[in-house]
Amino acid sequence: MRIRVDRVSFAYDGTSLVLDGIDLEVDGGEFVALIGPNGSGKSTLLRIISGVLRPTHGNVQLGDSSIGTLSVRRIAQRLAMVEQERPVGFDFTVREVVAMGRTPHRGRFARETRDDRTAIDRAMTLADVANLKDRSIRAVSGGERQRVFLAMALAQEPQGLLLDEPTTHLDLRHQVQFMSIVRQRAAEGATVVMAIHDLALAAQTTDRVALMHQGRILVAGPPSDVLTRRHIKQAFELDVEVGQDPDTSLTYVLPRVSEPGRKAS
Repeated sequence: MRIRVDRVSFAYDGTSLVLDGIDLEVDGGEFVALIGPNGSGKSTLLRIISGVLRPTHGNVQLGDSSIGTLSVRRIAQRLAMVEQERPVGFDFTVREVVAMGRTPHRGRFARETRDDRTAIDRAMTLADVANLKDRSIRAVSGGERQRVFLAMALAQEPQGLLLDEPTTHLDLRHQVQFMSIVRQRAAEGATVVMAIHDLALAAQTTDRVALMHQGRILVAGPPSDVLTRRHIKQAFELDVEVGQDPDTSLTYVLPRVSEPGRKAS
């Protein structure tokens, strides 16, 4: 499923633009990262793509359909979103939370089918939360909870995944596992858009990167083309060292931090 963002602008109060004329196209099977400083509009853009917010100007297409013509349920059958923080109002078990991912396909009060159970079990295994299935969602750690919400999104079996800083609470092993799962979903044809602060992780795992600054996309393309010293300094106002690992050819980004009292070279 292709996601197309066409000249999208957005203002929360109707006057101050948070997004200003965004164009972005992501094909099925493609994994694209949104990077940029805090306040650049990454999370807002994801919420507009998901249908939670309506753009002030412009349009979003999911496949052949304008998102404005789709019901909430139809959007949820196509897209799943994993957010950085997600409040839980009730004392559900982990399995009950994951099972909520099936709601767009069967309705809120319908009984689980065999396909539902298969999707739920597979999602919990992939996200490494099957051993937590009987635990309260309120009793698990922040990293475990994030993996539960990934499992819920996987159980939804969407055509597209939207991820907003999804690895924030994860330890290193589970960051790698999380990104491996997402890359596999893209390899299977899913459209993936992820907002992330970790530039090295974006460089190592995504097909393309869109660098955002003050509500606009400054540059988009392969990580090696976007993650340059000049581009990063322009967006983040930070001097960095950018290079390639000689063994893997992957791009790395390191901040250049001057020691107190020492002149920068």
